[in-house]
Amino acid sequence: MRFGKDIIGKPVISVNEGRHIGEVKDLYLNKELSQVMGLNLGREGLLKRKDLIVPLPNVKVLGVDAILVNRSDVITDSNEFAEAQTWIKVSDLKGREVDTPGGTRVAIIGDVIVGDSAEVEGFAFSRVYVEGPIATKRLVMRSAVLDTGSVDGAMTIDISKAEQSPVIG
Repeated sequence: MRFGKDIIGKPVISVNEGRHIGEVKDLYLNKELSQVMGLNLGREGLLKRKDLIVPLPNVKVLGVDAILVNRSDVITDSNEFAEAQTWIKVSDLKGREVDTPGGTRVAIIGDVIVGDSAEVEGFAFSRVYVEGPIATKRLVMRSAVLDTGSVDGAMTIDISKAEQSPVIG
């Protein structure tokens, strides 16, 4: 388990050619915010800007020092990869408000917590507005999320489940 910020900035290396093909600029999550779907290697083009994507099935290892991919030709143009249009960048998720079903403001999302199989295990907070276990831990596990905020812009969590989230360190 590690933070998204620990993956961003890592070099992407092709296993077959041993080539450095880019650097991770951002992570793409599915619309349910439960799985990493791909890696963003930045933008390209002056007039027709496009994101360069490595879909997760092409990633062999999300390593500690580098990301290993099958081949150097796994980079896809976001304009030609329709599925990517539904994905959410972690950078766009940062700053999203977190509240309770009753509307109590809890926190602001600061990062994503990624498991060994690239599943989203939780979210780290950059700012916390409540006291207690959530303020101490500064995170919430994915299982405590009731609504990702795709409609109203605020993620809703089950506060009692959130308070039971483990400490990551």
